[in-house]
Amino acid sequence: CKICGKGFDCPSSVRNHETTHTGEKLYECKQCGKVLSHSSSFRSHMITHTGDGPQKCKICGKAFGCPSLFQRHERTHTGEKPYQCKQCGKAFSLSGSLRRHEATHTGVKPYKCKCGKAFSDLSSFQNHETTHTGEKPYECKECGKAFSCFKYLSQHKRIHTVEKPYECKTCRKAFSH
Repeated sequence: CKICGKGFDCPSSVRNHETTHTGEKLYECKQCGKVLSHSSSFRSHMITHTGDGPQKCKICGKAFGCPSLFQRHERTHTGEKPYQCKQCGKAFSLSGSLRRHEATHTGVKPYKCKCGKAFSDLSSFQNHETTHTGEKPYECKECGKAFSCFKYLSQHKRIHTVEKPYECKTCRKAFSH
């Protein structure tokens, strides 16, 4: 990212991230409600719904246009956590999750809300802001339930499907979130 220096594997991911600085959001997926900022990111995202991508998950059938996004998706099935905190040893499947976690050790919280609450990462701050506005822009197409955060909608949608991407390594039981 030219603004904050954060690194990404895919050019489309960089473009999407840069809009967190500008607030620009242009393309909304009618199938899942995800909002993307560029037509190329939107096209890449649509592959996950159409199944036309060059990388296809053998477990659930989801397709991906970007190899790194496919690799990241595979971790939801394998449970692989290649990113480890040097300070406490906790492991994560996503590099962004590790970065958010590392901020808990430093105590740095640059995103401050008018209510006085502060956050170490932008997405948590933005999610928090919706508690003041009551805004719930992400709606389930199946039942109409609305959510303030895309992540919560994604978790909710699994009640309408059999998708259980998280598996316990000890007992092999699968979970939806």
